[in-house]
Amino acid sequence: MKKFDTELKILKSKEIRPSYIRVRILNYLLEERIHPTVDEIYEKLSKEILTLSKTTVYNSLKLLAEKGLAKAINIEGNELRYEAERGFHGHFKCQSCDSIYDIAVSEIAFMEDVEGYLINDEQVLITGLCPKCNN
Repeated sequence: MKKFDTELKILKSKEIRPSYIRVRILNYLLEERIHPTVDEIYEKLSKEILTLSKTTVYNSLKLLAEKGLAKAINIEGNELRYEAERGFHGHFKCQSCDSIYDIAVSEIAFMEDVEGYLINDEQVLITGLCPKCNN
C-alpha cells in the first residue's frame, strides 16, 4: 500500500486501524472533492473492492467523522454527503447541474456563541448557478 502512505499515516495518527477499505475511503475523500454520498462512494469503490458493502462504507465514514478526518454535510435537508475535513468553509450547490463546490467564508460570525446559544456545528450553503451553467 505504498501508494497510500499519506492515508496510512493519517489513520494511524488518529489511532484508527488502517484497513484497506478505510484507506481507500479516506483516499477517495481526499482526492475527489465531489462531496459524495454513501451510495456514490460504494458505487465507485465496489468495482475495485468486490467484498465492499454499503454498511461498511457507512461505518467507515462514521468512524472517520468521529475521529475528525471526515465531515458529514447536509445539503438542502435531503441528502447526507461526506468530505475530508478541510477546516471551516461553505458550500455552493448549483441548481442547474447539482454540483457542489467548496467556497471560502469567514468563520468569525459562526465561531462564537450567538445570544446565549452554544454552537456545536455550523454549515453554510449557498445555491445558485455555477460559472459553467451561468453562461
